[in-house]
Amino acid sequence: MNRVYCCFPGGKHKALTMSYDDGRTQDRRLIDIFNQNGIKGTFHLNSGLFDRGERIDPEEIRTLYAGHEVACHTATHPTIARCPLPEVAQEILADRQFLEKRTGYPVRGLSYPNGSLSEEIEELLPLLGIRYSRVVGSSDSFALPENPYRWQATCHHNHRLMELGEQFLGLFKKQYLYLMYVWGHSYEFDDKNNWDLMEGFCRMMGGKEDIWYCTNIEFMDCMDDFKQLQFASDNSFVYNPGARDCWIAVNDGTPVRIPGGETITL
Repeated sequence: MNRVYCCFPGGKHKALTMSYDDGRTQDRRLIDIFNQNGIKGTFHLNSGLFDRGERIDPEEIRTLYAGHEVACHTATHPTIARCPLPEVAQEILADRQFLEKRTGYPVRGLSYPNGSLSEEIEELLPLLGIRYSRVVGSSDSFALPENPYRWQATCHHNHRLMELGEQFLGLFKKQYLYLMYVWGHSYEFDDKNNWDLMEGFCRMMGGKEDIWYCTNIEFMDCMDDFKQLQFASDNSFVYNPGARDCWIAVNDGTPVRIPGGETITL
């Protein structure tokens, strides 16, 4: 019987994703750094706060964040655990609707404003079309999220960033999947005058053949797509019912691509 492992695209076993909140004008410089190094990020925006100082222009959302992910951060950034659930729903749906009109795709991610959440909000999110949500804090870990609605990043960029990045680059055991997830706010680089930190990190991490560079939702879709694969009882073939390609490793670790809608003999 074949032994099959889930893989990231290209048969890779490591993934890197970035996540930044609030849609401040400093996103422009941060995205330029990401693009120069082939790194992808998710940007959580508040649709009701664009008229406040130092925010990006909503008309530049489609072009500025092209190649990255735009996700929700609620419309007006309330501490939602203190709000009635109907208000929470309105905050998220209003944010989704505004952002979807400017991106042209379903907006399915969220980061909790002020890190505020509750069990009731967590249960509500799938009903609002949200597939994942990020909490605050640092896990100091490269483990995959066990609960996508309490997704904690590896680190904030001001917490052991270079040290953890070097550890991540050194990971080599392909029997595991690893994820490095960095979060923050782009205005913090101006506040602490440490843009060189992110520039150095992206130079160090970019262009690696064993890393998949992805947005938050691309990572989540990859994990979901693997769960939908339909394997023969002896793993001799597999059918991919989805539209996106999936990747697995078979026996000695050989990567195999399963095109969307096709059956592949293993």
